[in-house]
Amino acid sequence: MGNCLASSARVDTSQSTHVTSASGASRISSKTSRSSAPSSLTIPYSEKSNSECLPTPRSEGEILSSPNLKAFSFNELKNATRNFRPDSLLGEGGFGYVFKGWIDGQTFAAARPGSGMVVAVKKLKPEGFQGHKEWLTEVNYLGQLHHPNLVKLIGYCLEGENRLLVYEFMPKGSLENHLFRKGPQPLSWAIRMKVAVAAARGLSFLHDEKSQVIYRDFKASNILLDGEFNAKLSDFGLAKAGPTGDRTHVSTQVMGTHGYAAPEYVATGRLTAKSDVYSFGVVLLELLSGRRAVDKTKSGVEQNLVDWAKPYLGDKRKLFRIMDTKLGGQYPQKGANTAAILAVRCLSTEPKLRPRMSDVLGILEQLEAPKNASRHSPTEKESVQQSVRKSPMRPPRSPLNIPPSASPLPPSHRQSPRVR
Repeated sequence: MGNCLASSARVDTSQSTHVTSASGASRISSKTSRSSAPSSLTIPYSEKSNSECLPTPRSEGEILSSPNLKAFSFNELKNATRNFRPDSLLGEGGFGYVFKGWIDGQTFAAARPGSGMVVAVKKLKPEGFQGHKEWLTEVNYLGQLHHPNLVKLIGYCLEGENRLLVYEFMPKGSLENHLFRKGPQPLSWAIRMKVAVAAARGLSFLHDEKSQVIYRDFKASNILLDGEFNAKLSDFGLAKAGPTGDRTHVSTQVMGTHGYAAPEYVATGRLTAKSDVYSFGVVLLELLSGRRAVDKTKSGVEQNLVDWAKPYLGDKRKLFRIMDTKLGGQYPQKGANTAAILAVRCLSTEPKLRPRMSDVLGILEQLEAPKNASRHSPTEKESVQQSVRKSPMRPPRSPLNIPPSASPLPPSHRQSPRVR
């Protein structure tokens, strides 16, 4: 990664709200952490990465003066989006709205609709819950982080009460839209694996440097797709700097999305990279089953995807019962079984038993390769057998019914409201 990162914005834990989105995904935000440590913690990096480190931002001014970002005026973005006209609206959530806009590819000045470069402009509601802090965190991280599987932040606007962010446009919207909304063509097995690999690459990038970043809000609505179904992670409003020195975790206010948040994080407020791994396991289950992490339209155990699916994941003879019917049976049985075993490992109730994202990525890359459509390669077979030995099937606890998480509205399709 080569960057020293730390979010300068502390989270105010004096408020707590809980809203449920139309999709049933709840944003989580706890009033206090049960751990003895403060519920909000900012950890500046004292360690240096092997590669050149950017200075740790210590003030809002430093963060906003990032050389990688353009500071737009409100009028420029007003012109770029045709005065935020309703027919430019791409999505809407608890934090605000996302509009389609056009800017000159060289100068970044507002361009005529249909000319220049298409962008997605996120406009925060002034009354949004902790909106400015999350907005600032997003500018901080995406202003410094650059990777093919992270959405590109082009610039921002901070003018009076107006806070906007300008991103690259992702024409196919979010993974959530393609998996759960009526209309889009069902995703094939190959595309689902392509998305899983790309998302795993993005998380691995965040986790594997000394300047570790914990994403904290990995979910289907935060995975955006370009025209070729290349996936990129978006919405870094909840990202946190990982533990440094001899620390094993970061103690922080519990925030995330109900159904995706790791149970130990929900219970204690102790955040680690393994919290992201759990969330990845939930999304992997969504890719396999075509079901939402939480679906309030269903009853009993079927409301929570992890609770419903776990009895079938460890038995390849029963796995077909949870596979998405929209796949029409067009998937490799061995590949699906490998993905299911990987999901079991990611969803372990013991964080230490969950694999690192780099290991998850390695298994998924083997699954994505065409040669594995009919049979496993020896290395993959070994890794699957090791997975079974290391992680006997344990029923993961479903996250407590706590406040939900931040979700950047993917350009191009209506998003469910962002909730907490």
